[in-house]
Amino acid sequence: MSVNLDKGQQISLSKSDGSSLTAVRMGLGWKSAPRKGFLAKLTGGGGIDLDASAVLFAEGKPVDVVFFQHLTSDDGSVRHTGDNLVGGAGQGGDDEAILVDLARVPVHVDQIVFTVNSFTGQTFTQVENAFCRLIDETNGQELARYTLTGGGDHTAQIMAKVHRAGGGWQLKAIGEPASGRTFQDLLPVIARHL
Repeated sequence: MSVNLDKGQQISLSKSDGSSLTAVRMGLGWKSAPRKGFLAKLTGGGGIDLDASAVLFAEGKPVDVVFFQHLTSDDGSVRHTGDNLVGGAGQGGDDEAILVDLARVPVHVDQIVFTVNSFTGQTFTQVENAFCRLIDETNGQELARYTLTGGGDHTAQIMAKVHRAGGGWQLKAIGEPASGRTFQDLLPVIARHL
């Protein structure tokens, strides 16, 4: 059963039988909003290049990142499936995904923050049906979904983070709008959520 997350909501990442998740996928989906008017005819339909990133932190400091130019973390525990430059149908399928093998994440990494940014600089007013979701990679079950509602004049979003809690992991939906074309631009905003 999937949980629709609200901004700031936190859920524990454990299976219904009480065992911990071992592998999750953070999926991102979107499509370009239809353009209207005279300028739409001049500029064409065009896609929007949203990018999913995962920044790995240890004691509040970034120690690794997975994004379209670095598809696998140095230790191999986090892997990006590849860059989508235009989006898709935005109807539930993932246009970009980041796989996290929680059991292999090095013990010094205590948080992984997931972000999305518009590499081409369009704002989220030009995006429809954008979502971020967490899936149990072992069985394909969607655990949680965070919807990018309301658009907005921002070019990025700090989506969510997974962090160590006790002997397992928890997911927290952050949902903070930001501005930036890459994950580096977002680091000051991310720091407020560590």
